[in-house]
Amino acid sequence: MLELLLCSMLTILPDYLYRRHVQGKRIGEEITFFTVWYELRVGITTCIMLTVTLITIVFYYHPSTTDVSSFFRTVAISPEGIGRVKEVHVANNASVKAGEVIFTLEDDSQQATVRTAEQRIAEVEAEFVTAEAELAAAQGGVNQAQGALTQAVEEYELRKKLLDEGSAATSPREVERLGNTVDSRRGGVEAAQAQLDAVQTKIDVALPAKQRTAEAALEEARAALAKTIVYARVDGIVQQFALQPGDVVNPVMRSAGVLVPPQVSDGYFQAGFNQMAGQVVQPGMLAEMTCLSLPFVIVPMRVKSVMPFIPAGQFKPSDNLIDIQDRARPGTVPVLLEEIYQGSTDRIRPGSKCIVNAYTVNHEKLANEDLGFWEGLFLHMVDTVGLVHALILRIQALLLPVNTLVLSGH
Repeated sequence: MLELLLCSMLTILPDYLYRRHVQGKRIGEEITFFTVWYELRVGITTCIMLTVTLITIVFYYHPSTTDVSSFFRTVAISPEGIGRVKEVHVANNASVKAGEVIFTLEDDSQQATVRTAEQRIAEVEAEFVTAEAELAAAQGGVNQAQGALTQAVEEYELRKKLLDEGSAATSPREVERLGNTVDSRRGGVEAAQAQLDAVQTKIDVALPAKQRTAEAALEEARAALAKTIVYARVDGIVQQFALQPGDVVNPVMRSAGVLVPPQVSDGYFQAGFNQMAGQVVQPGMLAEMTCLSLPFVIVPMRVKSVMPFIPAGQFKPSDNLIDIQDRARPGTVPVLLEEIYQGSTDRIRPGSKCIVNAYTVNHEKLANEDLGFWEGLFLHMVDTVGLVHALILRIQALLLPVNTLVLSGH
């Protein structure tokens, strides 16, 4: 409408003034409802053509979109495993701090597993005491076998010496028997020493390994027990939280609620421009924004980046062949906007519905001395008609509360 009024001032109004003051035709006599088209056909036709041209230039070189918002993340409140709720510690809409307990799950089986693991460690510690006693007994066996061997060797050497001297106090048969006894006692010493080494290995290797296994099982049991307590990982506000004792929660299919962390305004907004505007919107382009949560305020913005893809073309591999005709809705070009003045978007709530106008600026091209006359005139016109779109945005900002509160019926 604004473009039509502007163009009519340059086309229909001069045509009427010519008819009135040059040809002497007056409204209500020569110019009536039935003859207005014939009398002002030149101005009306020119107005329509100029309006269409102006609207095309304005919306092409100064694109606008209502698909603008600032996104924020939420944290799902859910345990690491399936369980039944034992106790709820917070209420819906409550503010929680990081580390605060939100709810707990039934932990009878986990407690039993922890006690079993602790008993296994106690058993290993008792086996250490038993092994120390076995070690002392084995050491005594070695000493006893060594004493018997020493006695057998001394008696064997004495009998053999007497036999070598030709004494009648002994006989070859007795010396042979004592030699066999020495060999037997030496084998007993080796067996006792092997028993001692086995007990020492049990103390140094087997039992420590068994103890470490029991301690690892205890840590695993305690970790499983700790998973029954659900903490807040970050500060935030609990939302959609209607959990009751006895409810079953599943981290995959059924979470307990949503935790909304405090949002730190970083001054970035996501916008989706139509695909034709993707030829015009470039990084560094100036823009203006007004939001429903902050009416009557125009926030200057800047295009930070333009994504080199259109989200409508994404797909996930599956066993179904994609039919292109199912993608009837054209996608938009994702554009990241940033605030020019720090803090200018702090009062805009995350997730607000906004309107953005982007403006093509040709100052650098116009500063080129080699620029032709007609091209320079066209670029001047493009920059000038941006004022029309800026005025439209301000009218939208003024009418936004009226459209929302009155005309929309909400």
